[in-house]
Amino acid sequence: MTPDQFAADTEQFAADTEPFRRELLAHCYRMLGSVHDAEDLVQETYLRAWRGYGEFESRSSVRTWLYRIATNTCLNALEHSSRRMLPSGLGSPETDPLRPRAAADASATWLEPVPDVLTAADPAAIVTAREGLRLALIASLQYLPAMQRAVLILRDVLGFPAVEVAGLLGTSTAAVKSALQRARARLDQLGLAADDMSEPEDPRARALLNEYIAAFEKSDSVALERLLHADATLEATPWRTWFAGNVTCLPFLRAQVLGPAGTWRMLPTGANGQPAAASYYRDDEGRYQAYGILVLTVTAGRISRVVVFGDPGLVPLFGFPPAL
Repeated sequence: MTPDQFAADTEQFAADTEPFRRELLAHCYRMLGSVHDAEDLVQETYLRAWRGYGEFESRSSVRTWLYRIATNTCLNALEHSSRRMLPSGLGSPETDPLRPRAAADASATWLEPVPDVLTAADPAAIVTAREGLRLALIASLQYLPAMQRAVLILRDVLGFPAVEVAGLLGTSTAAVKSALQRARARLDQLGLAADDMSEPEDPRARALLNEYIAAFEKSDSVALERLLHADATLEATPWRTWFAGNVTCLPFLRAQVLGPAGTWRMLPTGANGQPAAASYYRDDEGRYQAYGILVLTVTAGRISRVVVFGDPGLVPLFGFPPAL
């Protein structure tokens, strides 16, 4: 191959495949529950696609071909990984808000949020992306065996026909239908995906996020109580301790989290199609150091769930600095 031919092939490959990069990232994230792992496997998908590009005979669309590579790359990765969790998946909620938080076992592998800016390809795709990326759905997918997870995502989230899914996975249409039935039954049994399958986020979500940020930065627990549902849940990695209901959430925040006004700074963003914020904690020198990302679930005009991902390494992925 001459340099000119190589350059032409590279340009054509990019033109054919780059339009699908964001949706492939969303797909790998759904499969893996980790934005870091998803980015790595998208890179691997494109490397494998480039190596096989000369043999691609357009028997399927480029999009379908890329999904075949990406899905099987994810399935291979899942053979060597454990289920990603949230604290609420590790046991019952804590009933004593004054008890010190319990750290999870060192082997715990946590779910991660995904920035909206990485997965929304265009305005027309945003609503669809929201529905397929909500935290409750991603968490629930983690309870499914890898093949059932792939089938449910390809069929129910992405809308591929059963016969096409069978081709993507190298199995029969009957096997796809059976796996989908088992996956749906398992999610119904767990009752974990109900919030994600409801209507898109409340129009007041952005306002509620701003009010939550203001209340948290001012250490105003009275304002927080107005914003939270009475049965709201609160959980934060890397702790296994989590709370259900304001009767425990608010005393815990007051006693163990809020501190004096100005202890926290938060910057609004979006994650998993939900309102979110980058969180910073003031150090002894008065600088604000990245703490992690919090994601809110809004139901009926109030906040029904707060999930805090206590990982400073997530903050730069959302376009924010490690310190303020």
